[in-house]
Amino acid sequence: MALLRLKPLPLTAERFAPYGDVIAAPAAHGASMNAARFDRYTNLARVDADTDAGISIVRSRTPTELPHRFDLVERHPLGSQAFIPLGGFPFIVVVGPPGESIDPADLRAFVTNGSQGVNYHRGTWHMPLIALADGQQFLVVDRASGDGNCEERHFEQAIVLERPA
Repeated sequence: MALLRLKPLPLTAERFAPYGDVIAAPAAHGASMNAARFDRYTNLARVDADTDAGISIVRSRTPTELPHRFDLVERHPLGSQAFIPLGGFPFIVVVGPPGESIDPADLRAFVTNGSQGVNYHRGTWHMPLIALADGQQFLVVDRASGDGNCEERHFEQAIVLERPA
């Protein structure tokens, strides 16, 4: 079996649409709020859960070194899952289309620009969260109860996640 290599592409809403939403404020002004001291950009992503949604913060203990070999992806069939970086740093996401199964050849990798977050649609296959430095924190919005909401698939063949261009 040939080794499958993934080179992350810059994250755009169009490229990521089959897997979820890109969470980022556009350059244009949003709706004014708080006596016009803030711009508000609403409905950047939809929380989709079969129960209450929760907001959490996760912090990286161990960064992922690239290139990185992996053979595991997961999905959350009971709700969407959003990751928003706190502190302005790029991160990489590896995703595959939703469905009961996943072929490694269908995986895609994207790198954020440091001010983007992602919202995985319900059932979207993805590699577990990737942080590129120790201590990076993410705001997480997902199903309040994690029970029964994580399915994992191991591949027979290892995949190599390469450094972005």
